[in-house]
Amino acid sequence: MAIDRRFTGKARVPGGELAFELRGTGTPVVLLHGGALDRSTWDAESALLAPNHTVIRYDARGHGNSSTPTTPFAHHEDLHTLLRALELPSATLVGLSLGARTAIDFTLTHPDQVERLVLVAPGISGMAFQDPFVLEHLRRIGESGGDPAVIAKCFLRMWVDGPHRSPTEVDPAVRTRCATIATANFTHHAPGGGRFATEVGAWDRLADLAAPTLLVVGDQDSTDIHGAADRIAAAAPAARAEVVPGAGHMVNLERPADFHHLLLDFLGQ
Repeated sequence: MAIDRRFTGKARVPGGELAFELRGTGTPVVLLHGGALDRSTWDAESALLAPNHTVIRYDARGHGNSSTPTTPFAHHEDLHTLLRALELPSATLVGLSLGARTAIDFTLTHPDQVERLVLVAPGISGMAFQDPFVLEHLRRIGESGGDPAVIAKCFLRMWVDGPHRSPTEVDPAVRTRCATIATANFTHHAPGGGRFATEVGAWDRLADLAAPTLLVVGDQDSTDIHGAADRIAAAAPAARAEVVPGAGHMVNLERPADFHHLLLDFLGQ
């Protein structure tokens, strides 16, 4: 029987630190959470994968228990620093939204260190939002004066409910969980810390994603996210896409059984 080793810590990165957890034994898999969330959104996946994998998850800078950015940094280079600190030469990356965006940038920058990619509700560095629903809520955030309550409400509408559902049509447990995490993030970390993040600009470089890639998108997600997934699927030479019915942006939280089936099947190939 495999030993489920598990420990947490903080890793130094230039100008800050990352709170992380390592669990299990086997081929490495890194779980990258979405923006405004934290590593706890991968609780189920960490437990699922630990019997056969070394599972690493961490709070991105400006999230959870990691430090608040005050100087320029790059999420993908934070990931690189963490993997070096843990002495892991390569890994499979599983990222949702911002996490997928980070995974793509990392793969373009350090292609030899990526075994496989699972991109869930992916963002792409360099993409421009066009969905009117998303743009309207981004406008409200811009006019909020940094009010955590307003920002969290807009976040829930954009990235938990999405443009095709009302709040009452979404599992209340998922909404409450995401609201609690997001409000804590917006309260604990200085608003606007994300402006320090630098990116690769992957929008026109997706053909260079050579690693086997699984794309997972909920059918209730924004047209911007579906467009991003379609663009990756068309450009990346080893990508395939799956659409999960009845899910919005938070695919793994809304449809865990469907997501886990896709994930385990892909990792087992």
